[in-house]
Amino acid sequence: MGLFTGTQQQYYSGKKEFTGDGTTTVFQISQAASAFPTGTTAVNSPIKVYINGTLIQGGLTTPASNQYSFIYTTVLFWYIDFNGGFNPYGAPANGDTITFEYNNFGNYQFLSIDNIISQFLVSYVGEGKVIPKIKRTDVIFHAKRALQELSYDTLKSCKAQEITVPASLTMILPHDYVNYVKITWSDSAGIEHIIYPTSKTSNPSNPVQNADGTFSFDVDSDGVDDTVDLIPEENSDTWNNYGSGTTTQVNGDDFDDDTKWSNMGQRYGIDPQYAQSNGSFYIDCAKGLIHFSSNLSGKTIILHYLSDSLGTDDEMVVHKFAEEAIYKWIIYAIVSTRADVPEYVVNRFRKEKFAATRKAKLRLSNIKLEELTRILRGKSKQIKH
Repeated sequence: MGLFTGTQQQYYSGKKEFTGDGTTTVFQISQAASAFPTGTTAVNSPIKVYINGTLIQGGLTTPASNQYSFIYTTVLFWYIDFNGGFNPYGAPANGDTITFEYNNFGNYQFLSIDNIISQFLVSYVGEGKVIPKIKRTDVIFHAKRALQELSYDTLKSCKAQEITVPASLTMILPHDYVNYVKITWSDSAGIEHIIYPTSKTSNPSNPVQNADGTFSFDVDSDGVDDTVDLIPEENSDTWNNYGSGTTTQVNGDDFDDDTKWSNMGQRYGIDPQYAQSNGSFYIDCAKGLIHFSSNLSGKTIILHYLSDSLGTDDEMVVHKFAEEAIYKWIIYAIVSTRADVPEYVVNRFRKEKFAATRKAKLRLSNIKLEELTRILRGKSKQIKH
């Protein structure tokens, strides 16, 4: 069976429609077992179901509100059941239009972690193969570790979050945040401007002090100690002063004004990392917040960040360019932790892992000769003033 399941119409429209008859509660979506990732339900996938254009409660974090279920069985295959939810919707009325919507655009370029594990067991485990015997749970552990490590510096990150900076000048880190790729602010034309980190300020812990400078343990300020732990202020004086001050950075691109160009020789010794007007930020890892300079208040901020690709089942996928790399990561991790494997075999798979990872990184870098040529041609142009 081919890797692509379903029809072209289902893929490009992203939906499938049915008509209710007043009694039917079960509607089959697909007869192909591989049409959806193993374990897909209404809760853990981007499935949406509409009746006459109205969204029906399904993939919620509070399952008690779900009005239908999305299930796979060997008899009915993939289907939605309006009597299977925690708060059943019941049979759609006669003539009702039921629309099943599932966005899987571009998913052909990825392989699920379950497919990776199954194919690894077929290729590398068995009599006469590299690994005679191993538990599936061990392979799952090493596969997830490989996916986690490759996510940091090899696999392409597609995660981003956009907010409007509030008066508090802070942004909460996403739940699956590991590190940032870049942070930008978006102007009225939709162009992103890179914001650079600052090392000149921070938000240290700030315990409450008495008038004589000693630390206070009096929570309600009645003169009696109520706790044995220090009482922290919400924000430190350092951050309060930084956030309330007026920054010298301005978001303007008028480089012909006197402020920027008339001060000949007066910017000698300037630190280049601060010689920009896009604003600045720093990350308070202890509190899980990003703090921005005051000139970014009200701006649209975009955080491009890395995750470990283990947050949800939908995230645990591997790009086909990196398929061989993850196999080599798994096999190297297994043989390097076994006592009966000769060192030359371990070194062999270590080299293969390194080579496969390097090849995957080159492929995922997406370098196109035509685009590179055009950029290099532009470098040779002389711009007259």
